[in-house]
Amino acid sequence: MSLLTHVLACLFGIGSWVAINGMWVELPLIVNDLPEGWYLPSYLTVIIQMANIGPLFVTLMHRFRPGSLDERPVIYGIVSLGVVATFLLAFLWRYSVPVGGAQHSVALLVLSFLLSVVDCTSSVTFLPFMMRLPPRYLTTYFTGEGLSGLVPALVALIQGVGMVQCRNATEGALPNVTQPEPGNWSSAAGELEPVYQPANFSAQTFFLFLSVMMVVCLGAFLLLNFHPAVARERESQHYLGRAGAGGEKADVGLGLQSSAPEQKPMLGNLEEQMLVRRSSFGKGTYSRLEVVFIFVVLAWVNALTNAVLPSVQSYSCLPYGNQAYHLAATMAAVANPVACFIAMFVPIRSLTLMALLTVTGTGFGAYIMAMAALSPCPLLVHSASGTALIVITWILFVLTLSYVKVIIGIILRDEGHSALVWCGAVVQLGSMIGAMSMFPQVSVYGLFTSGDPCNTKCPQ
Repeated sequence: MSLLTHVLACLFGIGSWVAINGMWVELPLIVNDLPEGWYLPSYLTVIIQMANIGPLFVTLMHRFRPGSLDERPVIYGIVSLGVVATFLLAFLWRYSVPVGGAQHSVALLVLSFLLSVVDCTSSVTFLPFMMRLPPRYLTTYFTGEGLSGLVPALVALIQGVGMVQCRNATEGALPNVTQPEPGNWSSAAGELEPVYQPANFSAQTFFLFLSVMMVVCLGAFLLLNFHPAVARERESQHYLGRAGAGGEKADVGLGLQSSAPEQKPMLGNLEEQMLVRRSSFGKGTYSRLEVVFIFVVLAWVNALTNAVLPSVQSYSCLPYGNQAYHLAATMAAVANPVACFIAMFVPIRSLTLMALLTVTGTGFGAYIMAMAALSPCPLLVHSASGTALIVITWILFVLTLSYVKVIIGIILRDEGHSALVWCGAVVQLGSMIGAMSMFPQVSVYGLFTSGDPCNTKCPQ
């Protein structure tokens, strides 16, 4: 029965960001059929930040009306919305209408906004819901959250999204092959020219797959609420304090209010005297300065992993070749659930280790950012060692900072239901700051130069 709960928690976590992650990996296939072209990623960046209205509403309700909002109806609502939106996206993503004298993919943009609301709001509802289960299932949930990026990426690889074939620029266009957006790439006689190969199955099929994943998430959530085995596990752990056998009644009204203290073994008088609240946050385990440190690290790590470095991934990897780019993207996606799996068996709560891993991961990120800034001629661009180094750096970057995120989640879970709500809010805040800081650099001022997957003219 414990295995069943682990599987359900993982499937529930997959639904947290699978829709938007799927949208991003499908971009190379759909941009050529949309009027926005390669400006679409810029539109999506803004849309995702606008969708933070969802977590803002939940957080404000928690702050000013504590206990008045139960996260379970909210989760039912947003996951059902995700099912409908991804299903409609499969049939409406191509359609465009004139707006302001130009064609725009209104249906796709509106549905993308709805999916962004779903995924952003999951950060402040899914995590607090996991308070209802024993702590060991939180790392399983984070594993599922990591898989929400890996699963659509693997499906996109099977689909063949973004696979490039190099051909001589003087030859005629190959049949059924889409020309990529020129951008900063140029070709002349005698040079190789990158062309995207046709996908193995359509974007409609891919979006229907995302809809199925949201249905799976909804089913897992239903079973986590109503399956007798899961209910018995909640009761056996006494996760509603002293409610005991009457726990189910107390559970109904839990909402976003702070949960009652968990039952703990009898403590001696000396040990009780040592348990002095160090701050008003959570259970008072950490001082105010330590709480600020934890949340600053959480915002910083999510800014780097969710916005800053992903926005320059193509610039850092494509100069080393198309294979390096896809390998880095795929293996980095694998590193996320691997970090969660490690945290399941080695849940070290040391703030010193957290700081050390954050500095180490930031160092890996600095190398990636430096290579992106040097694009299209980064270090060791003509060598296999340079290719291996950028791929390994991406893996270690995601691995270290993903472990930090999980450990912070475990720490805040121990501090109670309210702490997990603020955890989700800070995750979204950090991601928003990172995205808004990188958007003008990448999309407005063009500070980064694209690499050519077929031709890299750099000094040997």
